Amino acid sequence: MQRRQAFKYELRPNGAQVRQLRQFAGSCRFVFNRALALQEKRYTDGEKHLSYAALCRTLTTWRHAEDTLWLSDAPSQALQQKLKDLDRAYVHFFAKRAQLPRRKKRGRRDSFRYPEPKQIKLDQDNQRICLPKIGWVRYRHSRKVLGTIKNVTVSGSNDKWYVSIQTEREVEIPIPEGSDVGIDMGIVQFATLSDGTCYAPLNSFRKHETALRKAQQQLSHKVKFSNNWTKALRRVQRLHIRITRVRHDYLHKTSTTISKNHAFVCIEDLQVANMSASARGTKEQPGTRVKAKSGLNKAILDQGWGEFRRQLANLWLDYKLAWQGGHLIAVPPQNTSRTCPCCGHIAKENRQTQEQFKCVSCGYKGNADVVGAINVLRAGHARFACEVNDGRRQQQEPTEATQAMARCHA
Repeated sequence: MQRRQAFKYELRPNGAQVRQLRQFAGSCRFVFNRALALQEKRYTDGEKHLSYAALCRTLTTWRHAEDTLWLSDAPSQALQQKLKDLDRAYVHFFAKRAQLPRRKKRGRRDSFRYPEPKQIKLDQDNQRICLPKIGWVRYRHSRKVLGTIKNVTVSGSNDKWYVSIQTEREVEIPIPEGSDVGIDMGIVQFATLSDGTCYAPLNSFRKHETALRKAQQQLSHKVKFSNNWTKALRRVQRLHIRITRVRHDYLHKTSTTISKNHAFVCIEDLQVANMSASARGTKEQPGTRVKAKSGLNKAILDQGWGEFRRQLANLWLDYKLAWQGGHLIAVPPQNTSRTCPCCGHIAKENRQTQEQFKCVSCGYKGNADVVGAINVLRAGHARFACEVNDGRRQQQEPTEATQAMARCHA
């Protein structure tokens, strides 16, 4: 089977190369915003939406115009890739999978991509990579790049530049190993498995919240766009980056451990956006307990449930579980912590406290999170059996590992 994997490294460019990276990122941002403005204008005028090919022809005109001749200094394929990203964003919007694309701002996710691998040269022994129109750039070689290079993305964040090298290689079909497990997500316990294993929450934002608040207060006292304001802004950005990296490191370690030890994982299909919606309401109908709901929303977003599920697997990407030969099943979270695993009785009174579960029908007692994980696992088994009987699972994943899993759960 083929595995696509990205390897990300920190670049070590010199002063001239940093200026080129900023220039190329700015050119790509300008092309994206100008193309977006063009599409919005055509929509307002009632004209037809331009395709990617038509946008590329428009880009050629921009590159030869007197007021935008500086676009010729940037790699043409990187500019075209931004137009492709815009076209893909509109495709997702028309399919009601995303919102309308928005204009890009300077300093926020500055990046550009080289889609043609023939233009890239990688020298891992000397820890350097050759980028078109930039030349050889050194990078911090933390691990070896495996596979054939497919594309390269350069991104900037807080005065640092990174390169992501996406590769493709052939690997052996993995055989699933390990037991079946259900996962109950929460705030008091980040993840509770059906076998009783618990993962404590990291709460990276809460740990850095005081430092972040002080840094933001100092930023608000500075004159906007002054040198001191820029330094204070960098301090705030570094704290945000640290919070994100600490959270992602914990999620990667946890998801890797689960994917290696369990072949069949069932998880709650949580709608995080709906769960963390504001309770403020409107002037006509103001919300209640707004402050308490705000604290709950902050705690929910601090866990990173969506990123955790993405690292295991999701609808569009096979990730760690697929690499180990396992499978992920997402089940509705309704009543998973209120259903008795012994008699199946569903009642709000079954969960008397946050931690304790006691069935009012049969008297079964247990930990509420573990009970929820057991019910998630049972719902996952039922859903997988339905997919196997309907033939959908074999059509989606026709691998030896999937067929072996299907025989076990049929």
